[in-house]
Amino acid sequence: MELSKETMKKIMWLIAYTILLAVMLFNLDVVFSGIKFVIGVLIPFILGTAVAFIINLPMRFFERTLFPDSLKNKKKAVRKIARPMSLILALLSVIGVVALVIFVVVPEIVRSVAALASTIQAFMPVAQNFIMELFPNNEAVKNLVMSLDFDWKEILNGLMDFLKNGAGAMLDSTFTFAKIVIGRISDFAIGFVFALYVLLQKEKLRIQIDKVMNAFLPDWITEKINRVFGLAHKTFGSFLTGQCVEAVILGMMFFVVLSLSGFPYALLISVLIGFLSLIPIFGAFIGCFISTFLILMVNPLRALIFIGIFLIIQQIEGNLIYPHVVGGSVGLPSIWVLAAVSLGGSLMGIVGMIIFIPLVSVFYTLFREHVYKRLELKHQAAKENVEEELQQKN
Repeated sequence: MELSKETMKKIMWLIAYTILLAVMLFNLDVVFSGIKFVIGVLIPFILGTAVAFIINLPMRFFERTLFPDSLKNKKKAVRKIARPMSLILALLSVIGVVALVIFVVVPEIVRSVAALASTIQAFMPVAQNFIMELFPNNEAVKNLVMSLDFDWKEILNGLMDFLKNGAGAMLDSTFTFAKIVIGRISDFAIGFVFALYVLLQKEKLRIQIDKVMNAFLPDWITEKINRVFGLAHKTFGSFLTGQCVEAVILGMMFFVVLSLSGFPYALLISVLIGFLSLIPIFGAFIGCFISTFLILMVNPLRALIFIGIFLIIQQIEGNLIYPHVVGGSVGLPSIWVLAAVSLGGSLMGIVGMIIFIPLVSVFYTLFREHVYKRLELKHQAAKENVEEELQQKN
């Protein structure tokens, strides 16, 4: 049998692919080292892409609010100033939030933690006496309770010893530490400059990418890639915006209620719950546990009241605020949200919990469309078969 040139070409590609796969399997250490090297080289650009995606959200808001239809405007001056001004305003808003956290929230948290240390130290004897009165004839419990001693000076001294000795042993030398710091700063600087370029020239960059894909890929693959990236951009943007707005609203609700009710650590608890609520499902409950412990050190009765307040606000947030703020932007059933959070947490920790929900949502949407398309084709084929059978009978 004579083989055509096209068939011979496919066979040669298959043989080359098999040889390459076998070489990679027998040299996995080299493959992983190469992947690690490539990722290390690409880290600044990956970081820059992430920064650009985050800053693009407020930048689009300013561009649409202050400069509507700027791309369609015939005046070149308006088009040239719209994008840079929107970018500057977005950067100033991000810097303002960071400055607010550093200069307003952080000092309050430091004061709260300092007060908490003395509160715990004063609470320990009361707790010990309560437990000893509860178990007056149990020597084992009595010895265990008496052995509990929180000496904050010793704890701080131990922490300082770890920073001096343990951290020094891990870093090996000041030179290594300086090298790591300089490397991270340079990665962030390169990534930040790359992010600015992407934000200022995103339409031009999109056109260039489309040209490359159209030049090297078939049209149907290009359409699928654009479809996936468009869906991912929309889902991630809606999810991140909704989560941030929802976290701010939740934190403000707790701050107002706790402040008016005279609860201790009102600002610290509000910031803690608002920040942890960015972690889907589990975050708010982690914040509730920590906050309850903080209040328990001051007033056990108020700790019980706080749990009731938390459950009420959580119901209001879950049933009224979250559906309107985040809405159906993710488009995942509850069971798949839980699965995405669990899978993301096990693979990438807290960051995985946050990014896996929109990621799984994209996969779920594409897979659902594929399933519906297959069912429609199957239904159409069955309908045609029935029509053919009827024609044959007639």
